[in-house]
Amino acid sequence: MSERNLRITEIFLSLQGEALAAGLPTTFVRLTGCPLRCHYCDSAYAFHGGERLSFDDILAQVEQNGARQVCVTGGEPLAQPGCLTLLKELCDLGYEVSLETSGAMDVKAVDSRVSIVMDLKTPDSGELQRNMWSNIDRLGKHDQLKFVICSKLDFDWCELKVRELDLCEQVAAVWVSPSFEQVDPADLAQWVIDSKLNLRFQLQLHKLLWGDKPGV
Repeated sequence: MSERNLRITEIFLSLQGEALAAGLPTTFVRLTGCPLRCHYCDSAYAFHGGERLSFDDILAQVEQNGARQVCVTGGEPLAQPGCLTLLKELCDLGYEVSLETSGAMDVKAVDSRVSIVMDLKTPDSGELQRNMWSNIDRLGKHDQLKFVICSKLDFDWCELKVRELDLCEQVAAVWVSPSFEQVDPADLAQWVIDSKLNLRFQLQLHKLLWGDKPGV
């Protein structure tokens, strides 16, 4: 059994900025550490440091925030084995739980009540080879996929994979979002329209409201 503690970078209350729960008040539990180094990463501050907290302390902070929605994120949260136990206990307490994961770690043991939001790595992410493609078969209709697009090459690759693997039929939503300062959002929106695929375009709400900074 895993120890009942995790290394945590931050726990904070904000609005969910992306995917199907966008706009909902959400408690974010950001775990420390990640084995990937994507070029567009906006949470590199979570790679190191953090504070080791007991499950009791984590759950107490979540309860104090008062939000029904809880998002466990990172870094890469599944890099800490105890994350699986935390996810289960949050579900047992009645929270609506989502997990933001890179797709490089096996999601087989994630509690079935958790909504997995998986980021598939594009060629320009620098981490294409880390995609664990067997994870796709483990996703269902309450899960979501996300592609961060850094170039037209990335979008063409995304379109190819969506068609090849029939991803829009596999999960609740397939999202594409622009890597800021690399892709013009209007260009990406047009590529989505031209593809005639059932993709969902998104901008990260929290960045539009508060900028690219921790804890929001």
